Amino acid sequence: MTRNTLIVAAIWFMLAGLIYYLADNIQNPNKINRLGESSTVVLKRGLDGHYRAEALINGEKVNVLVDTGATGVAISQGVADRLNLKSIDAVRTNTANGNSIGYMVRLNSVKLGGIQANNVAAMIAPGLDGDVLLGMSFLGRMDVRLFKGEMTIKQIDNQAN
Repeated sequence: MTRNTLIVAAIWFMLAGLIYYLADNIQNPNKINRLGESSTVVLKRGLDGHYRAEALINGEKVNVLVDTGATGVAISQGVADRLNLKSIDAVRTNTANGNSIGYMVRLNSVKLGGIQANNVAAMIAPGLDGDVLLGMSFLGRMDVRLFKGEMTIKQIDNQAN
């Protein structure tokens, strides 16, 4: 290859990387490093109308879909394996996709920005697409408000324990 070909290839590679970075930040605006450590977290709605974020479960970074309509925290089998979660009991569940079996677990901690809850009930959902559905077993301990495309989640005193 000539020197000019390498330069053009490098420019195209950098341009592709920049486009990927910008597209990812538009689709997933709630990165863990942007959420800060405040006791109030403000999530921006994605282009698809959902609130997605990066969170920490038992100290490990995971992608979550924040869902105020979900009863609890649901974790895909892949994430459960990565977090080395052990189920407590199998239960029959009824979801929008029909009946299935889930596996109850307890999470030591769930942290979203600067807000945290410990000893959170969750379920391993083997058929779950995606990573984690962050529902009311976490959100019910917080003050949650929706307004103009933003979800504000505020830590309520003594919820970390």
